[in-house]
Amino acid sequence: MIVVVDDEKIVTSAFKTLFKVEGCSDVHLFNNPSEALEFLKLETPDLIISDFLMPEMNGLQFLTEAKKLHPEVSMILLTGYADKENAIRAINEIGLYKYIEKPWDNDDLLMNIRNGIERSHLLSSLRAKITELEAAQAQLKEYSENLEKLVRERTAELSGIVDFSADAIITIDKKGRIQSANPACENLTGLSGKSLLKKKFQEIAYAPGFNDASDNENGGIFGLNSEASKILVRDCYIINTLSNARTPVEVNFAAVSDNDKYVGVIRNVSIQKETEKLRDDFIATLTHDLRTPLLAAIQTLKYFLEGSIGTLEEKQKVLLSTMLQSNEDLLGLVNALLEVYRFESGKLSLCKTNFSLKDLAVQCYNELKPLAEKKKQNFKLQLEAPESTDIYADRAEIKRVITNLCGNAVNYTNLGGEITIFAKVQNGDLIFSVTDDGNGIPKEDIPNLFTRFSQGTARKRSTGTGLGLYLSRQIIEAHNGKIWAASKLNKGSEFSFLLTNVTTTKERRHDDKPEVVPQS
Repeated sequence: MIVVVDDEKIVTSAFKTLFKVEGCSDVHLFNNPSEALEFLKLETPDLIISDFLMPEMNGLQFLTEAKKLHPEVSMILLTGYADKENAIRAINEIGLYKYIEKPWDNDDLLMNIRNGIERSHLLSSLRAKITELEAAQAQLKEYSENLEKLVRERTAELSGIVDFSADAIITIDKKGRIQSANPACENLTGLSGKSLLKKKFQEIAYAPGFNDASDNENGGIFGLNSEASKILVRDCYIINTLSNARTPVEVNFAAVSDNDKYVGVIRNVSIQKETEKLRDDFIATLTHDLRTPLLAAIQTLKYFLEGSIGTLEEKQKVLLSTMLQSNEDLLGLVNALLEVYRFESGKLSLCKTNFSLKDLAVQCYNELKPLAEKKKQNFKLQLEAPESTDIYADRAEIKRVITNLCGNAVNYTNLGGEITIFAKVQNGDLIFSVTDDGNGIPKEDIPNLFTRFSQGTARKRSTGTGLGLYLSRQIIEAHNGKIWAASKLNKGSEFSFLLTNVTTTKERRHDDKPEVVPQS
């Protein structure tokens, strides 16, 4: 729709003819600006064209009123040459689209009319979009205010839960630095919240069996890293700085904020530990009492097999041999349980002496080599230490660890596989490792390997007692050393232990008299 206002009828007649020729039918012509304003109060045009000099109301006044009614509609002012300056001022003040000098060129006029109509449509569309955007923004603001209110309410509820929780709750970053702690954590550690924020979790907690490799530049503690989302840490102790007491706890870590932070729930398990101790004491007493009848049964069976009581038939020998093997296996389990109990209760004393590292490594290698040859495995020994190197430790217990690690490698490596025993002496420390190219261990199962009754991995259950690696860990830690495992599926595993400041030479050995070291 186009509205044209001019007090001269000859001008409006010319517009009528021009629009008729161009095929524009929706055109409204007015010779009186007041009548045009009344029309504009009821209709919304696409373009308004007005003359400048009119008797009742000049073009600037008319277009100013029309602008109030329809701010997005494009307006063209017709003016004579003498009114050019006023027309320019009107464009700046009123916001007119264009002024056209009389007499005009029809082609130029038509082009400006088309552009003006298109501009009106664009401004109208833009206004509609702005209105929609303002409505959406208002709705978004309402949603945001409601969400903030809900978050405040939930945060207050959560804060109350955290503050009054019986369990200690902390948040840490991926490098173990404490970010927050609740009052229960303050009571457990004997430290204020501000003091806790200056520490790492490793400074208030102790978890045997987890090496210091977890506290490196890559971050992560007790197995937490950029890929871990949650982990349960058992056999952990919180150290109270005031009383120096060690409280046994279990810690559940869960990742938040894309694994940049972790929430830890620390639960006091003192009562459970006391119950476990009563149970272990009972098992220790029971297993100790079982040893005597087992030894008697084994000795009796040996008398039968040796023919001391009379000649046996072949079937009888096979049966008695099977019974002897079963009793010896049971005795081995009983002895393992007793050893574990002695280490855990602190009743085992290490008998440290000087002994040759090479002799011990060769002895263990020779004892296990027939088993490896039976499975056609490539069994190798690599020793990087001078001939004169001795180890100051409990020889029998270290031999037990080496035999267990090597025996596991032989048992879990496939036919034709490769196993390497490696021992190295460096700056007074002993580094020992056993590598194989077996099936490997899933990453999530590695932290559980050195716990009691661990039956291999979640994918394959072992037929052993589940005490070998646990006992090895107890022995190494009794020597103030560290033991760990690394593995990749379908590529193999590596079990290692480190004993610090234990190597000696013939020139600087300790007194050969054994030193009995009570386990702390």
